[in-house]
Amino acid sequence: MTFSAYMEAWLYGEEGYYKQFKAIGKGGDFYTAVSTSAFFGASIANYFLQLLEKGTADRKGWLIEIGAHQGYLISDMIQWLYSCDPTLIETLQFGIVERQPEVQEAQKAYLYQRFGDAVKVHFFSDIAEVEAAYAFVVANEILDAFPCELYKDEKIAVVEAHRITWQEAPQEIITFAQKHRLRTGEIAVGYGVFAKAMAVGIEKLDFVTFDYGEKYVRNDFSIRIYREHETLPLFDEALALSEVHQKADITYDVNFSQVMASFEDAGFETVDYETQARALVRFGLIDILEQYAKTTTEINYLREADRIKTLISPTVMGDRFKMVHFRK
Repeated sequence: MTFSAYMEAWLYGEEGYYKQFKAIGKGGDFYTAVSTSAFFGASIANYFLQLLEKGTADRKGWLIEIGAHQGYLISDMIQWLYSCDPTLIETLQFGIVERQPEVQEAQKAYLYQRFGDAVKVHFFSDIAEVEAAYAFVVANEILDAFPCELYKDEKIAVVEAHRITWQEAPQEIITFAQKHRLRTGEIAVGYGVFAKAMAVGIEKLDFVTFDYGEKYVRNDFSIRIYREHETLPLFDEALALSEVHQKADITYDVNFSQVMASFEDAGFETVDYETQARALVRFGLIDILEQYAKTTTEINYLREADRIKTLISPTVMGDRFKMVHFRK
């Protein structure tokens, strides 16, 4: 089978890694910006408020998260919106797009823990199911979870019995690679379908997403396996794929030029592309921290300030992660 089919089964198959809810943080398999600080979500919500003030967004529209994991991000956004303008909770509709029913149940439990019956969140298995005049759509670290083909010198990887071999690539993949000046690396599968599905039922939308990667072509493989905070290169000779298949996360660096091309082909415009640090500061992260300092103890403030350093420090998440904002 192609590597993309192998990766699809690895992550989303009947026994796939994402089939069951995965813990995040020190006791889990991985860290995310969402698990680092609630101010990550507050900052994105603050950006949404800025769009409302400009008249770009619609206070009677939808706020939707795709791939919400436990539900921390959308909950943190709702909490900040309520703090700034409680009436928004009455005018906005909220939604989560999650394809795994088991994960939906974990999200529903967490949302009830946070808000009880005060906030209603609709659930969708696919973004194409959403019908709205306007939606602000947000996602964190979903682009790297799209299956990919492995490409090298006009060959693609195929997998049989958990062993990788190479065969001649189809002409359409070769043409794509030449267009993007790619000789070696990952070619994500599904960005274009995803972008078109998002645009099907939503007339106007802003899509803001964060992920790790770069806009330029590295011409090298970044694909790797994460298992309990340990990084395992896919092509490590000592690695037995049969031992980690479906039991650990598999990911790669996002090539944002591929993402942009896919969304622009689907009718979107790229509004902004920048590092996570620059985006969060522009969204109002520092102002939010300063407001927090006025309402809490010094110990709590210093603890939160340390978490925020993780989000914006160039040597941690600040430069490695990027934000891209698409608009239709």
